[in-house]
Amino acid sequence: MSNDPLVVFTPSGKRGRFPVGTPVLTAARQLGVDLDSVCGGRGICSKCQITPGYGEFSKHGVTVREDALSEWNAVEARYDEKRGLKPGRRLGCQAQIMGDVLIDVPPESQVHKQVVRKAASARVIEMDPATRLYFVEVDEPDMHEPTGDFERLARALREQWEIPEIAVDLSLLAKLQPVLRKGKFQVTVALHKGHRDTVARVLEIWPGLHESGLFGLAIDLGSTTIAAHLTDLETGEVKASSGIMNPQIRFGEDLMSRVSYAMMNPGGDREMTAAVRDAINTLAGEIAGEAGIDAGLIVETVFVCNPVMHHLLLGIDPVELGQAPFALATSGSLTLEARQLDLAAINPRARVYILPCIAGHVGADCAAVALSEEPGKSEDLALIVDVGTNAEILLGDKTRVLACSSPTGPAFEGAQISSGQRAAPGAIEAIRIDPVTKEPRFRVIGCDKWSDEDGFDEEVGAGGITGICGSGIIEAVAELRMAGLLDEGGLIGSAEATGTARMQAEGRTHAYLVHDGTEHGGPRITVTQGDIRAIQLAKSALYAGARLLMDERGVDKVDRVVLAGAFGAHISPLHAMVLGMIPDVPLDKVTSAGNAAGTGARIALCNVAARAEIERVVGQITKVETAIEPKFQEHFVAANAIPHKTDPFPELRKIVSLPSPSFNTHGEGDGEGGRRRRRRG
Repeated sequence: MSNDPLVVFTPSGKRGRFPVGTPVLTAARQLGVDLDSVCGGRGICSKCQITPGYGEFSKHGVTVREDALSEWNAVEARYDEKRGLKPGRRLGCQAQIMGDVLIDVPPESQVHKQVVRKAASARVIEMDPATRLYFVEVDEPDMHEPTGDFERLARALREQWEIPEIAVDLSLLAKLQPVLRKGKFQVTVALHKGHRDTVARVLEIWPGLHESGLFGLAIDLGSTTIAAHLTDLETGEVKASSGIMNPQIRFGEDLMSRVSYAMMNPGGDREMTAAVRDAINTLAGEIAGEAGIDAGLIVETVFVCNPVMHHLLLGIDPVELGQAPFALATSGSLTLEARQLDLAAINPRARVYILPCIAGHVGADCAAVALSEEPGKSEDLALIVDVGTNAEILLGDKTRVLACSSPTGPAFEGAQISSGQRAAPGAIEAIRIDPVTKEPRFRVIGCDKWSDEDGFDEEVGAGGITGICGSGIIEAVAELRMAGLLDEGGLIGSAEATGTARMQAEGRTHAYLVHDGTEHGGPRITVTQGDIRAIQLAKSALYAGARLLMDERGVDKVDRVVLAGAFGAHISPLHAMVLGMIPDVPLDKVTSAGNAAGTGARIALCNVAARAEIERVVGQITKVETAIEPKFQEHFVAANAIPHKTDPFPELRKIVSLPSPSFNTHGEGDGEGGRRRRRRG
C-alpha cells in the first residue's frame, strides 16, 4: 500500500492517496470531486473554498492531525484581507496535502448545486398561530397619571384585545418610547403566546399600522439535509422553500458516526453544534432574501429533527444516545429564544418551538410525521415510512400506533455507492433496463428527456452526466433484478451468463455499465457488486424494522403503505416493491406523502393547538427498539434477498414476473460466470 497521505472528500465520500505537497484542488479534480474553480488555481475567484476536518473520524478510517495541510500562505492571507474567509475555510488551490486529511466541500463551492428534495407539500392548515399582530391606540402620557409607556401599552391591549397580561424583553423595552412617539401612540405589536403560556410576550413593535406581515420558519433538520419553509403566519402560505447540505456530514454521514466523533474528539460535540447553527443562519438569510422579505420579520421557528440532531442543535453532547439505554437529555417539547441557539439571522427575540421526541432513536421528525399523517385516526392499518440515513417507521390505526427507527445508512442518499452522488443536476435519477436487449435508458436531474430521446445530449449540456443519486441506484438495482441480470441473492451475473457485454469483470465480481462518458472526459458510471450489497443492507434494515412493528401488532400484512420524505416523491412504488424495501401490498395502496416531517413542522408553526395535540399523541405511541429486539436480525437476514427470501410478495407477483437466474452455482460468486473456486479447508 502507498505511504502517500489519504484524502477523503465529503459529502461525496470519494477518497485517494496523493503525494505530499499536492494541492487539494488537484486531488479533487483527479478524483472527480465536485469542487469549483474558475481562476486556474491562482487564488483569485475563491470558488474552491474547502473546510478541513481535524481529529479522529472512525467512520472514514482516518485520523487528521493539525498539520495535515500546509500552513496558511500569502495568497490566502491576501484574499482573507480583501474579501474575507469564514473561520476554518481554506482555498483548495493553495492548501497542500501534508498528511491524512478529511476535506469538506461546502455547497457554495460545488459546481453542481445540491437539489434538496424536501419541497413544501400542498396542505390545508387551520390557521391559529402562536404569534399574531395587534394594532392598538395607546394613551399618551399624562402628568396627572404617572404610569409608564409599557404599562399603558399593556392596558391598551387588555382593553382593546382582551389580552390580560404581557411581558417584554429588555432589548425591546429600549425601543418602545421612540416607536410610540413616531407612531403618534398608534402602534402594531407582535405578540407570542404558546399553548402553555399564561402571559403573552411582545416580540416586536412598529409605529402605526404594520402591513408587511409576520413570518415563521418550519425547519426539517435532517442528518443529510436541512430544509426550511418560510411561511406567512397570517395566511399559512409558503413564501419560499430552500435547503442546504448539513455540514456535519464531514464528521460522519450517519448518526452513530457523529456520536463516535463526539466520543473520540474532546469538544467534537461543540464543533458539530457550531457547524449546524451556522448553516441554519445561512439558510435563514438566503430564504429571506429569496422571498424578498426582511429577516427581522421572522419571529418564530419550529424544528423537527432526529434525537442526535436534536441534541447537537441544543448544544447537548449526544454520547448517551450512542449506547443502551439510549437516554435522551429531554424528550419533551421545548420553547426557547432564538438567541439561545445562536440564531442571529432572524429577529433576535424570535421564539423557537421544538417538537417532542418519541424515544432515544425516534425523534421529533417522526413526531412531525405522526402530526401530518395522523395514523392514530386511520380506519385501516397504515405503515408510514420516512426514508433517509435513518428511517423512521410508524404503524397504526385507531386502536394503537407503534414506532421504530432503523439504521438504513447513507446508501439511499447516493453515498457509499461507487458512482454515487447527492441529488444535483447531471445525476441519474431514474433508469429502465430492457429485459431483452439488456440496454439501459435513463433520466438525469435537470433534464426531462430520457437518454434515448432526441435532444437529450443538447439538453443535458456541458455539465453532462455526473453520477447516480439515491433514487437512481434504487431503480437500477430493481431493474437489474427484473431484467434477469441480478439473482435473488443479489449476485450480478457475468457477460457469459447474461448475454450482454455491459456486464464487465471487476476482479472476482462483475459490474453493470450504465454509461461511459470517458471519451468526452466524463465519468464511467457502473453498478458494482459493492453497490448492490450497500443497497441490500439498507433495504434489509428498513424492511426488518417494518416487520418488527407488524410482529408487535400480530399481523402479516398491512392495508396501505405511505412513503414519506424525498423518496416518497421520487421512487416508484413498483421499484420499491421489487427491491423489497417495503412489505407487499397492492401498488395502488402505496402512496407518497412528500416531505411529511416538514409538513408536520408547518402545522405546528401555523396552529398552536397542534402543539398540544402532538404532545398528547407522542405520549400514546408505543416505541419498539430495533437495537435490542432479537428478531430484528432474523428479519434482516431474510430481507437480504431481492425482494425477500421467505415472504412470497403475492401482490407484486400479480404484476411482475421476476426471472430466477442463479449466478452462484458453486456457492460463491466471482468473475467467471458467477463461479468461484471453493476455499480450501
